[in-house]
Amino acid sequence: MIQSMTGFGKEVVQLSSKIIIIEVKSLNSKGLDIYLRIPQNYREKEIEIRDRIAKTLERGKVDLSILVDDNSESGGAKLNEAVIRNYMAQLNRIVDGDQTELLKMAVRMPDALKTENEDIDDKEYQEILLGLDRALDSLKRFRKDEGKVLEEEFSLRINNISNLLKEVIALDVERLDEVRVRLQKAVSDLKEQIDENRFEQELIYYLEKFDITEEKVRLQSHLDYFKENLDSSDSNGKKLNFITQEIGREINTIGSKANHAPMQKLVVQMKDELEKIKEQTLNVL
Repeated sequence: MIQSMTGFGKEVVQLSSKIIIIEVKSLNSKGLDIYLRIPQNYREKEIEIRDRIAKTLERGKVDLSILVDDNSESGGAKLNEAVIRNYMAQLNRIVDGDQTELLKMAVRMPDALKTENEDIDDKEYQEILLGLDRALDSLKRFRKDEGKVLEEEFSLRINNISNLLKEVIALDVERLDEVRVRLQKAVSDLKEQIDENRFEQELIYYLEKFDITEEKVRLQSHLDYFKENLDSSDSNGKKLNFITQEIGREINTIGSKANHAPMQKLVVQMKDELEKIKEQTLNVL
């Protein structure tokens, strides 16, 4: 069963004096890229948090944010009085203003507020890890749900290509007959006496060049292999992408050998369906 690399998970951890909101989202990426937005006093746990994410998610651009709403009296930012007084003194030398107005200006200056860095309580940290695990589980469920939508889309497009291939097969006999007639007409227009045996040899040579029997067989094989991997227990977007490249190679070869307008129209339609598959395989885990 395939999974999407797009996902979202959220968990709210309620502590005695804090509310911690954990959000994790992921987008498609060739590898696993993790971006963290966490409070400064959690930075010492960054490596451990990254490892925890890496063990759960294989690929994707992952963005994790941890927001802390501290309800305790000791929590939150505090005024940096020394810095604010210094700003006010400097402002007062520039302009003789009301102290209240100077204070309003000073508190908006850099470092006017300071945050007390507190050590993380071990119990609190364990609650955060449990919340992170639940958020990651939510993200994985989101990925599976998105994967079901992708699987339906892939099945539709692959079946469309299979049906177009059936039309190509039905046209193939007519196409070769038309090629034979065109070559015979071209020779007759020359109004020259020709060696019939030599003509038949040349005709066979050209018909072999236009023969697409192998391409038809390989294309159907690749389509079946793609559907087989959709039903597998693993989600392997890279493998599906490789198979689409092989499908595209056979379709292109059929198009180059077709030499037949109705068949080339079918090839264009197959390419259009394949492009829609390629766009979505980039989102598969």
